[in-house]
Amino acid sequence: MAIMEILTAPDPRLREVSKPVDKVDDDLRALMDDMLETMYDAPGIGLAAIQVGVPKRVIVMDLAGKDEEPAPRFFINPEILDPSEEKNLYEEGCLSVPEYFDEVERPARCRVKYLDYDGEEQILEAEGLLATCIQHEMDHLEGVLFIDYLSRLKRDRVLKKLKKEQRLTAAM
Repeated sequence: MAIMEILTAPDPRLREVSKPVDKVDDDLRALMDDMLETMYDAPGIGLAAIQVGVPKRVIVMDLAGKDEEPAPRFFINPEILDPSEEKNLYEEGCLSVPEYFDEVERPARCRVKYLDYDGEEQILEAEGLLATCIQHEMDHLEGVLFIDYLSRLKRDRVLKKLKKEQRLTAAM
């Protein structure tokens, strides 16, 4: 397994729409294993393949707390079914938008249809943090970042700060 580079905004690759996966094979499982290791190393609770420069409809996630046993989840070609009318407000962050957090409103519950690590079709009933996280990661598959839900002023301020930090890092 290997730690992969996580793309950060405003990298244009983060705006790509990811392609569906044709088959679940050992190469795809190796990618998911590397993504999971990368996510744990960052540290984060979710990671979409496009965030490591791979435009495939693949997400890894683990919502286990620090003192809990790891509980990795793998979502291949996920689809949201039946998002609830009821909304929840969560403070979100993103490995591709480092060190910035803000509240985003999303459906409180949804069902998710996907293929698991072994390529078996699953349907998951998600609510709370799980529902928020899966929707956040699925946005990445469509080229959407959580800051796109914020006001234009906030979004522009965040992107300007990230560009400045990237210029400073590149100059070192």
